[in-house]
Amino acid sequence: MTATAEMAAALGTGDRRTLARAITLIESTRNSDRAAADALLDAVLPTTGGALRLGITGTPGVGKSTFIDAFGMMLANLGRRVAVLAVDPTSSRNGGSILGDKTRMATLSREPTAFIRPSPSGGLTGGVARRTHETLLACEAAGFDVVIVETMGVGQAETAVADITDVFLLLVAPGGGDDLQGIKRGIMELADVVAVNKADGELASAARHTAADYRSALHLVRPKWSGSPTPVVPCSALTRDGLDAVWATIDEFHGALAGDGRLAALRADQAEVHLRQQLDGLLADQLRSVPAFAARWPELEAAVRANERTPGSAARALMAEALPHLLDPPARS
Repeated sequence: MTATAEMAAALGTGDRRTLARAITLIESTRNSDRAAADALLDAVLPTTGGALRLGITGTPGVGKSTFIDAFGMMLANLGRRVAVLAVDPTSSRNGGSILGDKTRMATLSREPTAFIRPSPSGGLTGGVARRTHETLLACEAAGFDVVIVETMGVGQAETAVADITDVFLLLVAPGGGDDLQGIKRGIMELADVVAVNKADGELASAARHTAADYRSALHLVRPKWSGSPTPVVPCSALTRDGLDAVWATIDEFHGALAGDGRLAALRADQAEVHLRQQLDGLLADQLRSVPAFAARWPELEAAVRANERTPGSAARALMAEALPHLLDPPARS
């Protein structure tokens, strides 16, 4: 049995250490690991697709990690196996990332039926890491039936999470008008469920008002799917109140998608999007590996910074320099 076959078999048993090793392989940037990761994913692909894929987004401070900690434990108590893929922002200066979600999800991280994996975004927009979709497949192959993707919650391109999940949950905090103005219309249009967190104590009344504000606003936004407006559910990660209602709403929506064929169509569309994204990434990697590209890069980068060339003009010049080498690479001596 090959090493890939052994890892695929161990992954199928639900072994969390094997899953961690598989994800490390999938996220590796080494060319030698890429072929092994592709072989592993091809081997386990027939066993994937059985999970409810849930994306959770929200602005910083809304309590995403606290919510997922409590929400995940509730699901675990219901007998569900929960995997959390927490994408942390990568610094554009030094490449470092926070990777602190295991600390922020202290209870769920100790749950033997759960799995938490923080992953650096690699500086990509959209709130998801480059290999998040493939990591999600590995979690499904390991038998996790709810996979949560927690996004960074910053920036205007947060909606990329909708391209890899079945249900998109927007988590908001009590506050009403001012906070509502800060939510981008595009995210509102992509949201399948809105949950108003921190609906407890002195904030309980404010949370009810915020929920009413969002319900009113969502009547003005065309829902992603035909039918009723996007549901808004108040809840509290602190007291656990309302978490069951959030799950019931998510589960009902997911069941409706699966029942009438929309889920299969959604995932097929997402796979096509992911194919295009992977191709774009691979082409960019290949271009950067061409010596002629590397040789011209400092010159053209300096010209763009000095406002002597437009970024588009410089990019086309780099493409013209590198593409012939990709199409007709020099013979090795």
